[in-house]
Amino acid sequence: MTEIRFYHLTRKTLEQVLPEMLEMTLQRGHKAVVMCGSPERAEALTQHLWTYNPNNFLPHGNAKDGNADMQPVWLTAEDERPNEAGFLFLTDGAETGKAAAFERVCDIFDGNDETALAAARRRWAAAKAGGHTLSYWQQNDKGWADATPQG
Repeated sequence: MTEIRFYHLTRKTLEQVLPEMLEMTLQRGHKAVVMCGSPERAEALTQHLWTYNPNNFLPHGNAKDGNADMQPVWLTAEDERPNEAGFLFLTDGAETGKAAAFERVCDIFDGNDETALAAARRRWAAAKAGGHTLSYWQQNDKGWADATPQG
């Protein structure tokens, strides 16, 4: 089954952590899909990845750019995998019916938003019922801490 990691944002925003996660994914030789809650959000994150670090380039694209199969990082609001990515990043409460197509799914949610937190709990329960390998990561003052419930 697919490994699904839940990332509980409490100290940094998605815009701060997503580029770091994508950089690590590419450094390890994997492609990624970032699934957003809307086409507008996908476009906003696409633009953010152009400007988040003036000293670094993170290759990425979306539907406006085209050539999905050639993009190492694909941003979309659709439940798709046009670049044969191994990693899927779910943002804004986006949900996939294609988790099994990926090696790893990273569900990133805002822990300061009660609605987002409740939705993440529901997704956790569904993923657990689906037999996926789950882990839960929470931000602390040193980065990420594995806070996966035991049992």
